[in-house]
Amino acid sequence: MIPLKDANPKRGHPWVTWLLIVANVVVFVHQTTLSPYARELFIRRYGVVPIHLTEELSLSSLITPLTSMFMHGGWLHLISNMWFLHIFGDNVEDRIGKIRYVGFYLLCGLAAVIAQVIMDPMSQVPMVGASGAIAGVLAGYVSLFPKARILTLVPIFIFIQFVEIPAFFFIFVWFAIQLLGSQASLAHVGSGMGGVAFFAHVGGFVAGLLLMTVFRQGAGRSRRRSFSS
Repeated sequence: MIPLKDANPKRGHPWVTWLLIVANVVVFVHQTTLSPYARELFIRRYGVVPIHLTEELSLSSLITPLTSMFMHGGWLHLISNMWFLHIFGDNVEDRIGKIRYVGFYLLCGLAAVIAQVIMDPMSQVPMVGASGAIAGVLAGYVSLFPKARILTLVPIFIFIQFVEIPAFFFIFVWFAIQLLGSQASLAHVGSGMGGVAFFAHVGGFVAGLLLMTVFRQGAGRSRRRSFSS
């Protein structure tokens, strides 16, 4: 299922979401300008390598949970992440406010890193991508707008259907896929194989659900005050 747009009005411009998208694109374009060897060094230097945080901790490795959120492994990885952020991030930003949204996004991303590192602490495979933080944004969206309608492209064999479905159903299916993927990936823990960091997705999503109970407090009042002035 591919989300195309949501029928969920917002007020103002989602500057933070746009800036996050621009930052991710700029970093990825920089990656593409590097030679294959330099690109590998860049990814290992600024991506999260779990063993560097559990066994070989250094000052330089402490910044990687943050820097890894703005790196991607390929164009498809980047485009899919940025599309989901574009669809779901603007309404979350609009509802909880820009400053809270920055904190919410980064904390979800850090929680995603922690979840992946806990599940495979000795891995030497770099982890990059905004998926964990965006999983938290999806959790925030479904917490705030469970009945919002999502226009979704659904491929059925050789046919393509366009269907409007509730956000809670779309995101429930997405999360179920992440859970299934995380269970399947248990077989590869400790193998040194790369792939999708499903535990980061699950960790970011769960963190988003929990954090939104805090970040949404008072957000409605502050918005009403700002619009009444």
